[in-house]
Amino acid sequence: MQTGKIAFVGAGLIGSGLALNCITHGIPVALQTRRQTELCKSRIESGLDFFVENGIITSEQAKEARALVTITTSIEEAVTGAVMVQESGPDSVELKHALIEQIETWAPADAIIATSTSNRSITEVFSKAKHPERCMGGHPYNPAYLIPLVEITKGQNTSDAYVAKAKELYEKMGKVPVVLNKEVIGFIANRYQSAIHREAVDLVENGVCSVEDADKALVYSVGLRWSVMGQYLTMHLGAAPEGIGSFNEKYHIDVTAPDPRLRNMPTWTVYPPDWCKHAQEGLEEAIANRPAETGNDIPSIEKWRDGLLVENLRLHGLL
Repeated sequence: MQTGKIAFVGAGLIGSGLALNCITHGIPVALQTRRQTELCKSRIESGLDFFVENGIITSEQAKEARALVTITTSIEEAVTGAVMVQESGPDSVELKHALIEQIETWAPADAIIATSTSNRSITEVFSKAKHPERCMGGHPYNPAYLIPLVEITKGQNTSDAYVAKAKELYEKMGKVPVVLNKEVIGFIANRYQSAIHREAVDLVENGVCSVEDADKALVYSVGLRWSVMGQYLTMHLGAAPEGIGSFNEKYHIDVTAPDPRLRNMPTWTVYPPDWCKHAQEGLEEAIANRPAETGNDIPSIEKWRDGLLVENLRLHGLL
């Protein structure tokens, strides 16, 4: 595969966020947006300013990164000569079919095509592709310019050789890619998030705790551990020195009987009708009580969050 630019068809928060990763790692990009070229440019500028302010890059490196950006309203211009195309259009299969048809018309024959979809079948998204072997899911997480994870999902016709190339490209732009060997709705991280979210909603709706305390309990316990290591490694250390292989014996778990916590957990798949209203009320109270330096509205909390994410990423050696 030749070296060259990465194209982003759909230059919203995801497309512009991933583009920032590329240009700060020396990779040229072309961002395609239907109309909002100034907004796209503003997002790139704001992101570069954030990186400079937080000591991630220098002002000179930001200047070099700006020179690697092309913004256009033309899909043809964006994808011509690209080694990889990241499609981040609206999450509609019909709209994605139309975008992919245009991408395949103009992109090189060996260009990788990845979709950012968060909740669609990869096989379905690329069901009309002429070359589905080079097509796959490439799902990042917001804020895309900081969260390293990208979930690569294979469709029924995706080639392992193209997956390997995509993984290499994501790593070159500073991401941490993981590969799903088969399709599952929600991929990996969103399935984790959905399970935890259902439990959080159930705890609040049943009066077990407040919205604020539900969040605190997660952040200041397992959340801290998960920011260092995953669930399997956490459990492995929890069963030290023997390790997870003897977890059941160590903690006297009867694998023939239902786990008492799991047995008591919610299994509903339809959300309680007023959960958003109750969450809003609880969050407004919690946000009002936050120290000013941690933010008292969404923009200031986002700024505080991003600063902590930067420090966490530095600890992981990712910045």
